[in-house]
Amino acid sequence: MSKVIEIPVGKRTARYRFFEIFPALVSLGIIALLFCFSAISPIAGSIFLLIIVVGSVVKAIGTMFRTVQGYKMVNASCAINWRKRMVDLENPQESYERLAHTKSKAYDHQQHLKNLLNMAASEDGNYPNPQNIYHAIIITMYNETLDVLEPTIESVLASTFPKERMIVTIAYEERGGEAGEKVAKALQKKYGKKFGYFLLSKHPDGLPNEVIGKGGNITWAGKNLQKFVDEKGIKYSDVIVTTLDSDNRPHKVYFDQVAYEYVVHEERLHMAFQPVSLFTNNIWDAPAVSRVVACTNSFWNLVCTMRPLDLRNFASHSQPLEALVGMNFWSVRTIVEDGHQYWRSLFYFDGDYEVYPIRAPIGQDAVLNDTLLKTLKAQWIQLRRWDYGASDVAYVADYMFSKKNKMHWDDLLPKFIRLLDGHVTLAATAPIVLFGGWVPLIFNIESLDLLAHHLPSVVSYIQTFAMLLMVVSIILSMKLLPPKPARYKKTKHVLMVLQWIISPVIAIVYTSFCALYSQIRLMLGLYMEKFDVTEKVVKK
Repeated sequence: MSKVIEIPVGKRTARYRFFEIFPALVSLGIIALLFCFSAISPIAGSIFLLIIVVGSVVKAIGTMFRTVQGYKMVNASCAINWRKRMVDLENPQESYERLAHTKSKAYDHQQHLKNLLNMAASEDGNYPNPQNIYHAIIITMYNETLDVLEPTIESVLASTFPKERMIVTIAYEERGGEAGEKVAKALQKKYGKKFGYFLLSKHPDGLPNEVIGKGGNITWAGKNLQKFVDEKGIKYSDVIVTTLDSDNRPHKVYFDQVAYEYVVHEERLHMAFQPVSLFTNNIWDAPAVSRVVACTNSFWNLVCTMRPLDLRNFASHSQPLEALVGMNFWSVRTIVEDGHQYWRSLFYFDGDYEVYPIRAPIGQDAVLNDTLLKTLKAQWIQLRRWDYGASDVAYVADYMFSKKNKMHWDDLLPKFIRLLDGHVTLAATAPIVLFGGWVPLIFNIESLDLLAHHLPSVVSYIQTFAMLLMVVSIILSMKLLPPKPARYKKTKHVLMVLQWIISPVIAIVYTSFCALYSQIRLMLGLYMEKFDVTEKVVKK
């Protein structure tokens, strides 16, 4: 009997509704507490504020350290010949004997030897044949043009993984009209013979109990893939499924690295594989606001690859077809199907599930539209959609208190707290850190309390110290930049540095306000049931 792991349709239970309200309640409550403490006592308000500000600076220091560490790790991983390592797995005993006494500074060389030894010693078929592994790549589209989609397919084509064992599916929407279907067929005509298989999947419009979003599209494509694999007699356990957005460009080693980790891990069915999403494809063309948001999101993904506890399915990710078939693919009831897939998988496997870091990047576009105003609006829409991941708080809490929960509380509760803390931090921290220093003083304007009167200056000094961390951000952002297009002068580099001046404004408008907007909608029961596609514009 299949497990019920889908988001409820229609009216929620009282418990579910309470936890939908909870994120906004906590976020707004923390901001309100600063005013309450300050009204009661300048000392209480000042201490509360300093705890939050100092805590934020400590987090920022840790984040910068992990970002630099993640950047170095990605470079080291991408320098590895993962195709050769995959070939080594075909004859693990011979490969181990050949490599055991060699010295190498290559990334994870000793782990590679250990993997070979484990495979050589295995006699019970715990490891699949590396030569039988297929990559099924689902590329989603709605109304994107060939200019957007072709670089994505070209990047897949440039992969070191054998193309004859790639199954590419263009998953397009019926609601995209004839134009979308025309683009999909043009791609099949041009690239169909360059891969093992090239499929088209047309997602019908208006299916019952589906929100208008990516989850329904890739689930429909996944079910079509399942039928195709059945027809070809390919085992589910030999197929790894990767979802790509229309603008995603995986590094050439990505598919080989995923296949390698899939083969060597005996718990492969209970795993997903998460690359590092870097929003750098078109960063030279994007306006300053989009560039800062893109760099910040890229930094966070570098951080997460070094923090297994924080790693979740995000944007593009890979998962075994066997697992996807069992859990009925992705959720069709949410507009944030990527992050939600982590919780679906966790509950489906009763807690025996992990997201494994693949330290190879997948390039994505920064938000860019025809005009600056359209770009600013599109950036807001994208971030509020991501922040709607706060809806998972209710989903996780409801499962946590349910009789069907077979996970230990000491395992699930910390995950729930980290989930809630992440969304509350996004919503509440920026306004408190940037403006909170004046609150105790305003409430105690006639007080002689020295701490309250000097608090704005104290917070200012702490903020100045925090700004020094931005130097690291600037240096790293420059290192992440792809080659500068010839149409731009060298002075463009200066703008790439000066753009960070607006980061406090972005922290309020695009971090805090977007998060609060999504949480308040949840609190009011105004559910987002339509995936607002971020329009892709290519600048030539």
